[in-house]
Amino acid sequence: MLNNFYIEEHIKNALQEDIGFGDITTDYLTTEEDVMSCTLNTRADGIFCGKNVFETVFKILSPKINIKFYFNDGDRIQKGDKIADISGPARYILMGERTALNYVQRMSGISTETNKYQTAIGEYKAKIVDTRKTTPGFRAFEKYSVKIGGGALHRFNLSDCAMIKDNHIKFSGSLTNAVKKLKQNISHAHKIEVECDTITQVKEALNCNVDIIMLDNMTLDEMTECVKLINGKAIVEASGNVNLSTVHDIASTGVDIISSSAIVAKAPTLDLGLDM
Repeated sequence: MLNNFYIEEHIKNALQEDIGFGDITTDYLTTEEDVMSCTLNTRADGIFCGKNVFETVFKILSPKINIKFYFNDGDRIQKGDKIADISGPARYILMGERTALNYVQRMSGISTETNKYQTAIGEYKAKIVDTRKTTPGFRAFEKYSVKIGGGALHRFNLSDCAMIKDNHIKFSGSLTNAVKKLKQNISHAHKIEVECDTITQVKEALNCNVDIIMLDNMTLDEMTECVKLINGKAIVEASGNVNLSTVHDIASTGVDIISSSAIVAKAPTLDLGLDM
């Protein structure tokens, strides 16, 4: 998901944003000959994510910086764990510290939050998935973090899957009209998903032979009834009012997918620090 060329280009832009025309603090406190050693430590329990991204920040600044990791992406870390040793030119370690931490703290936070949701689902088959409510320009990193945390992925962008929502239905005149027009135009490789608010809409979506039916903000009883009605004829997704206290009950209705923006949009950063 995160190819090296994509990571490098993104990080270069981030460094340009942060460093600007120079780090006026570090530039005047260090020389090119100064070296330092430090450690990346965790101050909270969670799931580590962003190893390659963290390392790339420093490698772009100086190939002389050496990093030894003790954990890989997806590993569970506990408060007090040493994640990595970093050594090399002091100027470039100090210059890249904040940018590197911004990436790894955000990514680890998302992985940790995703893992909480998937764990809360427990014995049921449902997978927690993300949404398009992501940080502009950072979506690939956030989706990678969801995957590392044990979640699954919804569409990457608008060209991945046709999703008919309430405004599309209103514009088209009916759900049936919207599906019919899409089937006349989209590629055979694309799936069609329909957002349904009522059981009546679910029945209409089934008659249209769509691939995925989203049950939007339905009660548990309504979702259970819809799962029985669909009976494997389409993938069933539940969305709306999904949080850590509700996700297990939602999964118990038999849905295949539970989508939630919370695993990304509301995920707190994981408290990691670079200590000398």
